[in-house]
Amino acid sequence: MKNFSNRYIYIYSTVLVLVVATVLALIAVGLKPFQQKNVKAEQMQQLLSAAGINVERNVAEENYNKYIVAEYTVNSQGDIIDEYIAGKQTKGNDRPFSVNVKAQYKSFKAGNTKDVKLPVYVCKKDNGEMIYIVPVRGAGLWGDIWGNVALKNDLNTIEGVVFDHESETPGLGSKIVDEAFTKLFNGKQIFNNTDEFVSVKVEKRATADNPHAVDALSGATLTSNGVSSMIEDCLQFYLSYFKTLKK
Repeated sequence: MKNFSNRYIYIYSTVLVLVVATVLALIAVGLKPFQQKNVKAEQMQQLLSAAGINVERNVAEENYNKYIVAEYTVNSQGDIIDEYIAGKQTKGNDRPFSVNVKAQYKSFKAGNTKDVKLPVYVCKKDNGEMIYIVPVRGAGLWGDIWGNVALKNDLNTIEGVVFDHESETPGLGSKIVDEAFTKLFNGKQIFNNTDEFVSVKVEKRATADNPHAVDALSGATLTSNGVSSMIEDCLQFYLSYFKTLKK
C-alpha cells in the first residue's frame, strides 16, 4: 500500500507539473502579441515625447503615423541604407523602426562599423517644423540606460530628450526619467560656434546659461556620467549624416 501511495503521488505530481507548465506556455504564447503591441506603442510614445508631442499610449501609433513622416537607417558614413515613408518600404529591406538598436550600438562600440546601421526619425510638427530624432543607448550605474534625442532642423539645438533605465537607484539615478531633469536639455546645443561637435555634458553645478551642459543629478554621479557618455558616444555615429543634411 505504501509503494502504491508513493507511486500515485509521484505520477500525480508529474502530471500536475506538466499540465501547469503547458497552461503557462499557452498563456505566454497567447499574450505575446499583446506584449509586443504594448512595447511598440511605448517606443512610439517615447519617440513623440522627445519631440515635445505627448500622447497617451493607447493612441501612440495613430499619432506616430501622423507626425513621423519618415524613418531612415543610416551608416556611420552618413549614407541612407533603409527608408520607410508613408507606410511603405521605399529603400532597403529593413524597416528602421524594427532595427535592434542595442545590438547595433554594441557592434559600433566594439569597432565593427562596416555593417552597423541606426535609425533616424523625421517628425513634422503642427507648425511645420521638422525635428530629427535619434535613439541613444549606454550604461548607467547598475544596468542599461537608453532614450531618444530630438534635434531641431538646424541639427544642433536639442528640441527635447527622453530617457529610461533598467535598474538605476530609486530616488537617485532613476530620476533621469523625470521631466525636471530631461527639460534641462531643451535648447542646448551639440556644436560650438566653430561647428565643432562638443555634445551636451551632464556636469555638477552646470549653469543654465551654458549651452553645452546641464546640471547633474544630486547623489547620482555615475548615472549622470553615464547619460553624458551615452549622448556623446551615440551622437558621434550620426555626425556624418548630419553633415550631409546641412549641405
